[in-house]
Amino acid sequence: MDLTLNASQDPAETLFDDAEIDAGQHPLFSRMPSSVSFNKLRKRLLRQTRQALDDFGMLTGAKRWLIGLSGGKDSYSLLALLMDLKWRGLLPVELIACNLDQGQPNFPKHILPEYLASIGVKHRIEYRDTYSIVKEKVPTGATYCSLCSRLRRGNLYRIAREEGCDALVLGHHREDILETFFMNFFHGGRLASMPAKLLNDEGDLMLLRPLAYAAEDDLAKFAAAMEFPIIPCDLCGSQDGLERNAMKAMLADIERRMPGRKDTMLRALGHVNPSHLLDPKLFDFKSLTPEPKE
Repeated sequence: MDLTLNASQDPAETLFDDAEIDAGQHPLFSRMPSSVSFNKLRKRLLRQTRQALDDFGMLTGAKRWLIGLSGGKDSYSLLALLMDLKWRGLLPVELIACNLDQGQPNFPKHILPEYLASIGVKHRIEYRDTYSIVKEKVPTGATYCSLCSRLRRGNLYRIAREEGCDALVLGHHREDILETFFMNFFHGGRLASMPAKLLNDEGDLMLLRPLAYAAEDDLAKFAAAMEFPIIPCDLCGSQDGLERNAMKAMLADIERRMPGRKDTMLRALGHVNPSHLLDPKLFDFKSLTPEPKE
């Protein structure tokens, strides 16, 4: 994605024209705000989502996707944007929304099935008490998120197979990708992040992140304007790991002092020059010799 445009330009401006978007919308958007600012926001997110689908070849061989729906702002926004693209004939994929009820205390079981039924989305609600496993395995005072996430991902892969899907689709966004990069950079000693498209270890399912170019702030504004019935992620009483919180705060401070740096950093992840790094597995430094002088 080319993020070197003027600040006033949309980063995926060539993917839609205004007539194409303004021609109508999925019934899910029937109660959306009519403001100019929201219309611009919706167009931007649609364009960025379609850009990611195109840049990473997410539609290659795609027929049926399982969308992981947690009940948070990101996954609700992902579902709405994909439904909108499908309604426009731009996403020739069958969509199934799936929520994994992991047994957290006070989880409001009725919210997601009622909402999904009201907007006519095919869905599956699955109960697996992974919360008890996490409580048993994680030491007192430690955060649950890492193990909880791994158990959730494993169950979603299983459900995707049972539903005959070829991909699991998740709502990770720009900030998730950048935070993961810096966590690996500072704490893991490696250059790696969340890829927008990944083949699972078994080699039978793709993992897709169509919101890779979307800013978290945009998704928060979008979710609030759409009045999604948000389910908080702190039902189990745990909090995100301190490392990720530190990365989030660092990136926010950099963006505050130097606006636009997040887009620059995201662009850097897509422009890698192995000969200017230090990994001999990626570049044959030993064979690099000057041309003989005549």
